[in-house]
Amino acid sequence: MKQTLFLAGLLVVSFACNTEKTTEMITTPLTYSFLVGTYTDDTSQGLNQLDFTPSENKLEVRIIYPGIQSPSFVIANHAGDRVFTLEEINNVPGGNVISFSRTSGEKSLTKLSEVPSFGDHPCHISLSPNEKFLTVSNYSGGSFSAYRIDEKARLTHLQTIKHEGSSVNKDRQNSPHVHSTTFSPDGKFLLVADLGTDELSVYDFDSEAKEPFTLNNAYKVTPGDGPRHLVFSPDGKEILLVQEMTATLEILSFDEGRISSKQRISLKADDYAGSVGAAEIRLSPDGKNIYVSNRGDANSLTIFAKKDEGNYGLIQQTTSGGLMPRNFNLTADGKYLLSANQASNDIVVFERDLETGKLTQTSLKVELNKPVYLFRLEN
Repeated sequence: MKQTLFLAGLLVVSFACNTEKTTEMITTPLTYSFLVGTYTDDTSQGLNQLDFTPSENKLEVRIIYPGIQSPSFVIANHAGDRVFTLEEINNVPGGNVISFSRTSGEKSLTKLSEVPSFGDHPCHISLSPNEKFLTVSNYSGGSFSAYRIDEKARLTHLQTIKHEGSSVNKDRQNSPHVHSTTFSPDGKFLLVADLGTDELSVYDFDSEAKEPFTLNNAYKVTPGDGPRHLVFSPDGKEILLVQEMTATLEILSFDEGRISSKQRISLKADDYAGSVGAAEIRLSPDGKNIYVSNRGDANSLTIFAKKDEGNYGLIQQTTSGGLMPRNFNLTADGKYLLSANQASNDIVVFERDLETGKLTQTSLKVELNKPVYLFRLEN
């Protein structure tokens, strides 16, 4: 009898231990991670990683590669083991494009290659859908450059295309200013937003060609708009474009490289009289909402939703939680939005209502020198 009771006791202890282990696995706190691009003031600064654990009210940022001069834009491949950034510097032959390897959990990156951007002030990077090609936009250079990515993430320069022309604002549009390049979801086209010429250029993309990009057509936006960044709708049939200088969201139809305007919505109230500088545009992971940031005196985040008739309507305009919201991003599940405020040197967390898309600012924020880009890591 005693032996039976002893064995039963062991089973109870064993079951309790296993239950504790199982509970521990289930309740491991969820952490969201982002790569953070910055403008730097000294060599101790550079690329950073931000980790956000909501259940613990924890928001931490750490440097993962110091010594890069103003890595203002940073992206990674889908697996998260290859990272690409730039040095936004102005010299001959311009800035640089740098590739790294990354291991999840490690506290640093390993540099793999560095090549010139072949244009001044590189400001934006895109990966092709198959992740074998990279393009970089050179703002002051008025050009974009293309690179092939080998199996070890080393970059080989293939082509640089320089734009020509100007537009109506002589202070800001006296020459081309390529602000972004974006591949179409099917990988057939590259769309190039040029703030200086007020054009959205469509290039055919041939991955087998020695020089893979050939101009197809150039869509003229409203003079003085200053096209900056864009995203595609989930079905690839719409382009959601932010016009920096007029603080306008424009919805464009896209059909096999051809563009036409469908809707224009101002980010400003009718009685607004301050300065503007629309910056970033994001589509929520569930595809329900468009989010746009506006700098200048506005320092705002504006949220739109699609109406029954197919057009988009304003549902909320709120503060960015700081000064100069150059960039922001959403968590993969759409529950939170993080706003990177360049001039107030901070990143602020908002909760997102999954039904309405509206934002509520939380008390969570972290200080960081001039954060200007947030890239969401999936792994």
